[in-house]
Amino acid sequence: MHERPGESVEVLVSAAAIQARVAELGQQISQDFGGKPLLLVGILRGAFVFLADLIRAIDIPLAVDFMAISSYGASTRSSGVVRILKDLDEQVHDKHLIVVEDIVDTGLTLNYIYHQLANRGAASVAICTLLDKSARRLVEVRLNYVGFHIPDQFVVGYGLDFDECYRNLPDVCRLTRGEEA
Repeated sequence: MHERPGESVEVLVSAAAIQARVAELGQQISQDFGGKPLLLVGILRGAFVFLADLIRAIDIPLAVDFMAISSYGASTRSSGVVRILKDLDEQVHDKHLIVVEDIVDTGLTLNYIYHQLANRGAASVAICTLLDKSARRLVEVRLNYVGFHIPDQFVVGYGLDFDECYRNLPDVCRLTRGEEA
């Protein structure tokens, strides 16, 4: 792995485990939403790798759109301030939405997104996350589809980054910095 000076990564969830779980999630979503107008909303940028694999595992008709949200900046902790940087292009009225997120920790960002989309007249809004870091939860959010529960550690890889690095790692890895590394 190409670690930056002063940083190290350790595999937390392997690429093989991720692919197996994504296949299971795709099957479950296909069963749950068959015959319904389905729109998957990928949260940029971290969820794009997960979303790409997930849509290939879903075998029913669907549409895809994206939102870009900011709550981290160049930090390893969420600021709690949510800003929409890119909104949806698709109309959501009467559609069944699945918000696809890379990781849910405090719940603040996802709670904000959920209410934004629900207030636009969606038939339903479900949440699918690759990673659930519930130890950091400040706001309760209902997660309909969860890939993996992880401990309170900062993770990178499989689309998740730190300061725009490590998104290309095939595994989800724990990142340590400075004296921890």
